Amino acid sequence: MRIGYVRVSTSDQKTERQETALHELGVEKLFIDKASGKTADRPELKKMMDYVRDGDIVVVESISRFARSARDFLDLMEKLTEKDAAFISKKESIDTATPAGRFMLTVFAAVAELEREYIRDRQREGIEIARSKGKYKGRKPGVYPGFEHFLVLSKRGEITAASAMRKLGMSKTTWYRKARETQV
Repeated sequence: MRIGYVRVSTSDQKTERQETALHELGVEKLFIDKASGKTADRPELKKMMDYVRDGDIVVVESISRFARSARDFLDLMEKLTEKDAAFISKKESIDTATPAGRFMLTVFAAVAELEREYIRDRQREGIEIARSKGKYKGRKPGVYPGFEHFLVLSKRGEITAASAMRKLGMSKTTWYRKARETQV
């Protein structure tokens, strides 16, 4: 069976272009994620990896849609190999059923990771330029009404920190940072 995987980075982005390309390649079942590719921890990717069986072919429009880090990519490829499944990337013309395809796969994975690093570097540079011009001040700090009250209750042992975090909708990191900064 030919199984397709489609990914866009945000929920606003459209998947039609990738879906059309995969249907042209005879894909019978599609898994679609609207999430960043920086990790392999994506719900539809996990479902697809569980779904793939011996002899299946996983088809993607581009390696960068499948994985952005060489490590994640090679881990996913190892899992597909263990399942005796093949991999095809339309854009890079890679088919792991051939030795040349397996070699090119490793090269393209490294290139995808390099591109991700370039994107990060450009983003950092842009933020620094905007900061120097006073146009970027960073993310606005979260507002948590009742934080000090819950902090006092937590210090008295009347409520757990975890319970307070849930009620306030705070992350653990934010709770403890604010707790260190707050004098009560």
